[in-house]
Amino acid sequence: MNLYLRLLKVLVRMLIAARLDVLAESRLAFRVWPNDCDLNLHMNNGRYLTFMDLGRLYLLSTTGIFKEVLRRRWSPVLSAAEINYIRPLGPLAEFELVTRILTWDAKYFYLEQRFERAGRLHASATVRGLFVARGQPVPTAELLRVAGVRTPAPPMPEVVAHWKELTALKRERAAREAGA
Repeated sequence: MNLYLRLLKVLVRMLIAARLDVLAESRLAFRVWPNDCDLNLHMNNGRYLTFMDLGRLYLLSTTGIFKEVLRRRWSPVLSAAEINYIRPLGPLAEFELVTRILTWDAKYFYLEQRFERAGRLHASATVRGLFVARGQPVPTAELLRVAGVRTPAPPMPEVVAHWKELTALKRERAAREAGA
């Protein structure tokens, strides 16, 4: 139930949030509730991914992209995620989820999502996503055009380029193993 309440909180904030530049950070404040914790009494690793979904939804809204995505019935799809857990978030800890678009290419958006508490980094993730319409990818240029975004793609950070290569290698390996 608390995940639905958090979604409702984010939806309400989306209604009143100021529009941000497509490359600006969005910030959402949350608290770790006891049912977010695992047996080690810190936030469960799967919960981080759920919070990240909310952060991406909020970012899409604040950049103006979400309205156009809804209008066209495009679906956001996460294609890859990599997360590093740096220090635990314990029960009742307050934290901020910081989400920002790092760059994009013809098909994907690359985002960074950070979990921060009192100015300290607790987890950091890189995610890659795209939008689909009737089972086909929507080119990022089309999405940005309809959302009125004229900003060119920033240079791809080196760490994202390496991660992109690693993700491609994993996909190739899986395809070879499936064919064997």
